Formats: sequence, structure tokens, C-alpha cells
Amino acid sequence: MPHSPPVTANHYTRVQRGPCSELGSSHILHHSVSAISSPSLRQMGDVRLGQWLNLLVCSVLLLKATGVPVGITILQTAVAKGAVCLDGSPPAYHWDKGFGSGLNNWLIHIEGGGWCHNVTNCLGRKNTRLGSSKKMLKEIPFSGILSNRQSLNPGFYNWNRIKVRYCDGSSFTGDVAAVDPATGLYFRGARIFRAVMADLLAKGMGKAVNAVLSGCSAGGLTSILHCDNFHALFLPSGTKVKCVSDAGYFINVKDISGAQHVQEYFTDIVTTHGSAKNLPPSCTSKLRPDLCFFPQYVVPQIRTPIFYVNAAYDSWQIKNIFVPGVADPHGTWRNCKLDIKNCSPTQLKTMQNFRLQFLSAIGGVSNSAVKGMFIDSCYLHCQTELQETWSMPNSPLLNKTTIARAVGDWFYDRTSFQKIDCPYPCNPTCHAPIFDPNVHLE
Repeated sequence: MPHSPPVTANHYTRVQRGPCSELGSSHILHHSVSAISSPSLRQMGDVRLGQWLNLLVCSVLLLKATGVPVGITILQTAVAKGAVCLDGSPPAYHWDKGFGSGLNNWLIHIEGGGWCHNVTNCLGRKNTRLGSSKKMLKEIPFSGILSNRQSLNPGFYNWNRIKVRYCDGSSFTGDVAAVDPATGLYFRGARIFRAVMADLLAKGMGKAVNAVLSGCSAGGLTSILHCDNFHALFLPSGTKVKCVSDAGYFINVKDISGAQHVQEYFTDIVTTHGSAKNLPPSCTSKLRPDLCFFPQYVVPQIRTPIFYVNAAYDSWQIKNIFVPGVADPHGTWRNCKLDIKNCSPTQLKTMQNFRLQFLSAIGGVSNSAVKGMFIDSCYLHCQTELQETWSMPNSPLLNKTTIARAVGDWFYDRTSFQKIDCPYPCNPTCHAPIFDPNVHLE
């Protein structure tokens, strides 16, 4: 049995620095308030005034970046269809309704959170937000691609923006009819996807002028695997449909010990969840179903326009697929995985090799004019949900363009965008997060 990655692809926490740290802001917000936290203010001798101004500015910036909380919708009607979370509870989503010119436009964003590959692993998720809608927050803030502010999300701010919660552990591909009475686990991810889409179609999405399926991490993989299925929902209407995958391009690569770690893990996912019949038939007709969980074997056949946002040094893939704990028993890579600046020359050379393998796996995308990509050299994972990486003054840039602008220009057919960054550390707009060393990396 292969060593399993952690249950969530966003399991780490960031170490915050600067005057906004007490409020949970990022290092990028620190740069934004640097002018106000200047020596001239301290020279006035009024330290309290300076601290108060910092607090005020940080609060305003955080409010702008995090957005307004959006309430949860529990889809009770899905239970009758067997479309339920791991624990049997109904699926859920958050919906911020469109307005103005975006009233008939719909953006469906799929939440990330890794996978579970066997019964024991899935039991570990069952009583968490990744396995039960009973454990989900009733409100979550919308930011980045989900923001309702034109200045922060110019392409999609006034659309109907929906975040579909992730509680099945299979990137919405599973469908096992039987329920083990000993565990009470339900493997019904594909049913959840269909039930949520049917509900949204009935609530107005069926009249959409424009529609986007997007997602982050395991949700980004969902947007790849279900992209053509999503497009088919709107046929034969004239709806403009495209997909966006953020940090969802997981590659089939050996770990540093030479083991097929992730391939074995994905095989277990497909087997446990009964995913084979819900993976793209254009792939499964040619390859083993478990290989069709990898985007590189699926994307050549995707007919719907799709945009890939990914770091060539995807921090989650490097930490959990390329250098998993089992391949680094002595923890030689620990500091490097926490902060790429800590990597030795030898480790950096190994990471450059990962980048080359990633670029090889995604290379076929550039052969299609309807597909876009923003592949930066940052050490990050998921960039469309975070305001700081989506569209802020200090956001990562390629060709002097933010991710928000690149995706927007591509969707509205203003210009194509297929850019691959130069190797690390060439891009000064990358601001690598520092990871908490107390968080266990598996």
C-alpha cells in the first residue's frame, strides 16, 4: 500500500509577517502598508497613533481581500438521488447571485481538499468538512475569482458565483451503490456533481449566456475531468462554456526514490470510489482507468476550451508527490519543502527536474488555440481563490499580466494567453509563502 498524501491539499498554514500579522493578513499586505508604517510617522513620537493607523489600514485591506461572507445552501433533495457526502449527509454549495450585466452568467467553482484512497483514509475524513456537510461552516468569504468587487475580479465580479463544497474524496468521480454497514461510508461523488448541476440549472443556470467551471487543487482536477460533461449540460443552447483549472494538473511522476508513489495512490482512489465509469471515456477507451485520473492523459481529448493556472514548482505536488515523507525518511528535504529559499543547490537541481517533467506533461496544451495557460515559477498551490495571487498590486505576473487579466482576456476572446515562466528564481513577482514547521508534512 503506498504512503498516502494528507487528506487535504491545503493542509498547511502560512507564517505571517509584518504589521498586519495579528489580523491574519499575508506578507503581500505587509508591502501594501509599508508606506504608512514609515520612519517619518514614528519620528512624530506617537507610536500609538502609528499602531492605530496600521490596524485601520490592515483592517480595510483585509476586508477588501477576503470579501463578504456567503451563506451555505444544503441540497436536501439530493439525498433521494443517493447524492451524498462520505457520511451520508446532503451536498452543499455557496451562491452569491449575479447582478447587472452578469445576471445570466454563471461561474461554478469546485472546492479543493485532496482525496481519500481507502476505507481507513476515508473514515478519517468522514466527520470533517471534507466528508460531511454537517461540519461545514455556514458562511465562507468569497475572494479572488469569487469576489464581487470589480476592482478585485474584473472579469467575473457580477456573475452568479457558486462555490461547490467538496465532501466525497474522489474529485466528484465516485459512484458505489452499496454502503458498507460497518463503516457507513458513501462513495457518491459523481452523483453529487450531477445533483448540484441539476439544481443550479433549474435555478437559472439553464438560461446562462456565459458559464465557467473552475476549481482549485482536487477541485481543479474536477474541472478537468468534468469539463466536457459541464459543457454538455448546455447543449444545444448557444451558451458560451469554458473551464479553468487551478493547481489541478497533477502529473504522473516518480518520487525522488524512484517509486511510483502517486500512480499507486490514484489507482487506489479509482478502485475505492468506483470512479472508472465516470472518468472521460475518450481516455478510458485507450488507457487503464487509473491513468485517466491524471490530466496529462485526458487533456488531449478535451473539446471544451480550458485554461490551466499552475505553478511549475507546485508546492503541494513537490511536498506530497515528488518528495513524500516516505521517500525522505531522514527529513533532509524538510526545510526545503517549507521554504524554497532553504533548498541546497542539489535540491534545487532536483526541483528543476520536476519543473521539466511538469512542462513535458502539460506541453500538448500549447498546440490548441482555444486552450490557455499561466504557468509561473512560484512555489505555490492554488492561486485563483486567493486575492493576493489573483489580482492585487503585488500579484504574480507573466508578461506583465496578472492571472485575473489573463483568464479574463482569454474567456472574452480579447487575446489568447499561453505563457510559461522562466525557471526559479527568475520571476521577482513571486512571493513564496513560508510554511509552519509545526504542521506535519506527510
